[in-house]
Amino acid sequence: MEKKPFKLGLVPKLIIAIILGILIGQFLPESICRIVVTLSGLFSTFLKFVIPMMILAYVTMGIADLSQGAGKLLVITVALAYGSTLIAGSSSYLVASSLFPSFMSSDALEQIAATAGISLSPYFSITLEPIFDTLSAVALAFILGLCLSVMRGKEIGNTLYDGMQDFSGIIDKVLHTVIIPLLPLYICGTFTDMTKSGKTFAILSILWKVFLVVILMHLICITIQFIIAGAISKKNPFQLIKNQIPGYTTALGTQSSAATIPVNLQCAEADGVCEQIRNFVVPLCANIHMAGSMITITACATAVCLMNQLPISLATVVPFIMTLGIAMVASPGAPGGSIMTALPFLYMIFGVEAGDPNGPICAIMVALYITQDSFGTACNVSGDNAIGVIVDTIYKKFILKEAA
Repeated sequence: MEKKPFKLGLVPKLIIAIILGILIGQFLPESICRIVVTLSGLFSTFLKFVIPMMILAYVTMGIADLSQGAGKLLVITVALAYGSTLIAGSSSYLVASSLFPSFMSSDALEQIAATAGISLSPYFSITLEPIFDTLSAVALAFILGLCLSVMRGKEIGNTLYDGMQDFSGIIDKVLHTVIIPLLPLYICGTFTDMTKSGKTFAILSILWKVFLVVILMHLICITIQFIIAGAISKKNPFQLIKNQIPGYTTALGTQSSAATIPVNLQCAEADGVCEQIRNFVVPLCANIHMAGSMITITACATAVCLMNQLPISLATVVPFIMTLGIAMVASPGAPGGSIMTALPFLYMIFGVEAGDPNGPICAIMVALYITQDSFGTACNVSGDNAIGVIVDTIYKKFILKEAA
């Protein structure tokens, strides 16, 4: 049997990048640090250029493919997935805003505030303007996606759909071969800059506590989802949770909802979900149900706001969650896909200046999110099967009876 070559995962790479960034900023001269910051800045410029195209590609295809389902079941599944995502994000904010202030010592906050304006300048930068801004990308994606879902095969042919599918494949290739592999460089440059300015150790003293709270929220979310599914289906929720363990652990390793679909289908079969429903719900929810990711993003955004003394409230968080719940439809099934999709919308919480995707605050968000991405993905796919159990119950009790 051929032995598979060892491959270092993204999370270990990011941890190494953070450590390297701290060491470079702490012990190497400013001239070397500026080289790292320059390379990181070039990558962030390219990232800003790609993000609108990524939104256009993935959201268009996600919406266009939603028409491929069974009427009522499609509406029910989408409503459950979106509702779960909204509730998870809102609950995450309420928990985070209640607990996180106790983690933020006045000394750490003062140290972060004192270094807010200190930053290393790159040796050079390039100007690479995006083809269109992110709001235009979202609007165009909705127009194309909705029209394709209604008109394809009826009023128009498949040419544009096939073209968008190919475009989505190209963006996916860029994501896998350039964006994701170079994320550690981006993070390394950010922590090099932060260490030179004195922010790093004050921030890290806070982040590990945030990490533990977020993981606990994921586990509570999964438990509540299966308790509700068990109550509706009259099944033992703890048996449903036990059945989900293979899917959960697979998602922890792959960090991809899409890659976990084969295992998650087996989990759904163990839950007693019929073949027709599990083949429909599991792949669909892998693209539209983001409860775990929303918990992580909302909690991380709340923590970052508190660390940087930025105003945040439920009134600003809820519109952000509602927008992101749609924008993350079909976000790429790769580590960091959700936070890459969320980047252009962080200004809704951080403000226009602090919410710059190229800025240090968004870089901290990326680093903090991706260290917990595997747990968020595992929460997402677990919730997919809870929704599957509910939809299966509705199908058997109501829709099949109506058909008969």
